[in-house]
Amino acid sequence: MTLIARFRVDGFEPRQVSGLDADWFGLLTFAKTFTAGIVGEATTVFMSAGPEGTRSYVATERITGHTGDGAEGSVTVQHGGLESDPATWFGHIVPGTGTGGFTGWAGPARIVHDGEGAFFKIDLT
Repeated sequence: MTLIARFRVDGFEPRQVSGLDADWFGLLTFAKTFTAGIVGEATTVFMSAGPEGTRSYVATERITGHTGDGAEGSVTVQHGGLESDPATWFGHIVPGTGTGGFTGWAGPARIVHDGEGAFFKIDLT
């Protein structure tokens, strides 16, 4: 089953790593609202290196919400790639992180963009 989970970014905050003074990477947390496919919210930890537009990133996010069929729970997704090269983008559900109605969720979870914005394409296996 393929799940299209649309979201919007509600805000972000730069973060620091205690004891590490480095200007070669960035660390942010994001707050997201999921509006379709999964309705709910997420907290994302986003780490990047390189200039915006060509940077590489990896993100881990915890999504909590419900689907149209009534499943309700939480799941963790990791995704990343080179911002300038969609062919490098990857993503997956972290095995064993689903709770409630999302227990047992597994499979690819890539971010895709279209005319309506960003969304996860989650292929549940």
